[in-house]
Amino acid sequence: MNQPIAIRNPRTGQTDYEILPPDITQLQAICDRLRCAQVEWQQSGLGLRIETLQTWKQVLSDYRSELVGALIVDTGRQSVSELEFDSLLNMIDRWCRLAPALLQPTEQTTAIPFIQLHQSTAPYPLVGIISPWNFPLLLATIDLIPALLAGCAAIVKPSEITPRFIAPLMAAIAQVPLLQEVLHCVAGDGQTGAAIVGQVDAVCFTGSVATGRRVAAQAAQRLIPAFLELGGKDPAIVLESADLDRASSAILWGATVNSGQSCLSIERIYVAETVAEPFVEQLVAKAKTVALAYPEVESGPLGPIIAVRQADIIQAQLDDAYAHGAIAHCGGKVETLAGGLWCRPTVLTQVQQSMAVMTAETFGPIMPVLAVESPKAAIALANDSAYGLSAAVFAGTTEEARAVGQRLQAGAVSINDAALTALIYEGEKQSFKDSGLGGSRMGASSIQRFLRKQAFLINTGATADPWWFTP
Repeated sequence: MNQPIAIRNPRTGQTDYEILPPDITQLQAICDRLRCAQVEWQQSGLGLRIETLQTWKQVLSDYRSELVGALIVDTGRQSVSELEFDSLLNMIDRWCRLAPALLQPTEQTTAIPFIQLHQSTAPYPLVGIISPWNFPLLLATIDLIPALLAGCAAIVKPSEITPRFIAPLMAAIAQVPLLQEVLHCVAGDGQTGAAIVGQVDAVCFTGSVATGRRVAAQAAQRLIPAFLELGGKDPAIVLESADLDRASSAILWGATVNSGQSCLSIERIYVAETVAEPFVEQLVAKAKTVALAYPEVESGPLGPIIAVRQADIIQAQLDDAYAHGAIAHCGGKVETLAGGLWCRPTVLTQVQQSMAVMTAETFGPIMPVLAVESPKAAIALANDSAYGLSAAVFAGTTEEARAVGQRLQAGAVSINDAALTALIYEGEKQSFKDSGLGGSRMGASSIQRFLRKQAFLINTGATADPWWFTP
């Protein structure tokens, strides 16, 4: 029998909630039920699937206060929780609009006139989605919606660090009986996640590189596809010609939104040495104005560090940087306030590329700035990383910025802005290096990840074919 897991409140530091993961027998029963129901879900047609998700969207609107309230407790921040909920509704509308054209089968002729090709697809029966704690609702559903529309059933396991939203989400699912047959959300930790990988036909995982490697290995043993969105250490490059006011504002947002707890946060900054001093002055001045969501959740945009282990990582990286000569111009440490763990926006100078704060994922509002002598040096340092998720380049012209961006080893490059993949879902991108594996979760074609291509080769000839044996 699985044991209950106590859940910490990130604002108070107290354990005030618990979850009970399913045991392996219960989990297998859930997966068997979902896989059986998937057959009818697929055969019912795209029109009914769209209608079902639109019905769910209306039900979700009725559960807005419960879901957003649970997210606020889960994460300790308000505005991003509201944005997560709104993004889910927008995502449903977007995929329902795109799916009919993207899932249309095609007919075509072949090189042999009497052989016709009917190109179709078959969905993976059951998709497992294992999502992280930094954007609990958004990342639990970003792969879910296209998978459902493709005709898959799905089982979702959010992080055990932020599980409070599961109850209202399941309540909303229960209001749509047809959806309830093919979608289930379970609470649990890494053991539950591993058990899910052992039961499904394809897996989507968002989380750390270390766990992603284990998921990939387990999926490979079963010969099922694994779509992995892993860590990042996103660089920003500020060229001499850049608008420093624009660059400092964009980088501050890209580094501190959701308290820097995002795989696509800006975590290292390379600035032309000729403009480094005024850039740092502007960045520090603006960083000092970003308020904590404390003492009340409405007090500011910067929420607490959600996971205790992440707070330890942030402080360890800061301590390492200080030991090697770095200087903090604002913020500078993890604080304990009323039991919660907080970190104010921190701008560091006198950093070295070899420091942990420049090489390891931080997942906090830390902005190390390194002055460079040339764009070539900035590119080399930006590419000197195990990660390749995304990046940002600032320059006086789009052309100059793109010329640099095209030399970066990253799946998406924001030009004269930062972290735009958090807002723009249309751009297809794939993770480079250790930042992930598999097709793009962004862009229209990302729905194709959940489909296997099927070719029907149809002989329409009225006479004997030339390759048959003649009796």
